[in-house]
Amino acid sequence: MESNNFFPPHDGIGLRELASHLGAELLDDTAGNRRIRSVAPVARAGEGDICYILSRKARGDLESCNASAILCDEALRPIIPDHIPVLLTPKPHAAFAVAGGLLHPIALRPPRILSDATGVHPAAFVDPTARLEEGVEIEPMAVIGARAEIGAGTRVGAGAVIGADVKIGRNCTVASGASIIAALIGNNVIVHNGVRIGQDGFGYAPGPRGMIKIVQVGRVIIQDDVEIGANTTIDRGTMDDTVIGEGTKIDNLVQIAHNVRIGRHCGIVSGVGIAGSTTIGNGVMIGGASGVNGHITIGDGVQIAAMSGVMADVPAGARYGGVPARPLKDFLRDVAESMTRSDERAKRRGDRNE
Repeated sequence: MESNNFFPPHDGIGLRELASHLGAELLDDTAGNRRIRSVAPVARAGEGDICYILSRKARGDLESCNASAILCDEALRPIIPDHIPVLLTPKPHAAFAVAGGLLHPIALRPPRILSDATGVHPAAFVDPTARLEEGVEIEPMAVIGARAEIGAGTRVGAGAVIGADVKIGRNCTVASGASIIAALIGNNVIVHNGVRIGQDGFGYAPGPRGMIKIVQVGRVIIQDDVEIGANTTIDRGTMDDTVIGEGTKIDNLVQIAHNVRIGRHCGIVSGVGIAGSTTIGNGVMIGGASGVNGHITIGDGVQIAAMSGVMADVPAGARYGGVPARPLKDFLRDVAESMTRSDERAKRRGDRNE
C-alpha cells in the first residue's frame, strides 16, 4: 500500500518495550531494539510493521511476510519463518489491538477536521447558557444548545448539534454531523459521523381519522465507554428512558427504538434493528442485519447469528440463528436438511431430463 497520509506511521517503539507493554514474550531478545512503526496484514507486512496470525490458514501469507514482528500463540509458533521475530501471547488478537492503539492513536477516534483547532472555534455557535469545562473543543459550525453541559477533554466535531439541556461527560468525541438531543452521555464515549441520538421514537395510536402521534418524553442514557457507529440512530424513550450500558459497542447503521435497554459490554453489528421496549442483557452479541422484535427479553451472554429474526424471549447464554430465530443447532440442522432436499429434487429433475 502507498504511504498513508491519513494515519502516518509512528516514530517507532522498540520491540522489547512493545513486548513488555503487551505482556508478550519476545522469543529473540537480539531483536529487542527493532523499531515498530505500523500495523499491517501478514501478506504485505514489511520492515517496521507488526502483524498477527490466528490460524494455520495464514501459512501461505507468511511466504511473502517480512514483518519486523509477529504476534501468535504457542500452537502457531512452529510455522513462523525464522527471520520474523515472534511475540508469544495466548491472545494475539487482543495484543494486536493494543499495539495498533499505541502505534496509531489518532485512528482510535474520529479525526479533527482542522489540525490546529483548540478551544471553541470562532465559527461555532455556543449558547451563552451552555457550560463547557476546560479543554473542550468545538469545531466550526457546531451548535451547542441552551444549558448544555460538556465535560473536560471532549471534542464536538464540525457541524454537530448538541441540543438544549444535553449533558456530555469527559473525554468524549462527537464526530462531524452528529446530532444529540434529550440525552445524558457518560465519559469516554465515541459518537461517529452522522449519528442521531434522542429523536422521538415511532409511536402512534389508531384514530378515526388515521394515526395519532404519541408524545415521546423520555431520554437516552448512554453510559461510559460506549462507541456508536456512523449513521446509527437511538430513539429517546416514550415515558421511560432508552439506555445503552457501559462498554457496549454499536456498529454503523443500527436502529435502536424507544425504551430499549441494552446491557454492559454488548456488541451490535451493522444493520441491526431493535424494536421498542426490548431488554437486552450484558455481554450479548448480535450479528449483522438481524431484526429483534419489541417487548421481549434477551438474556445475558446470548449470541445471535447474522440475518436472524428474533421474535420471542431468548434465555441467557443461548446461541440462536435463523428466521424465526431458534437454537443454533436446530437452525443449522434445518438448513442442512433443506439443502439435502434441494439436492434430491435437482437430482430427480436431472434424471427425468436424461
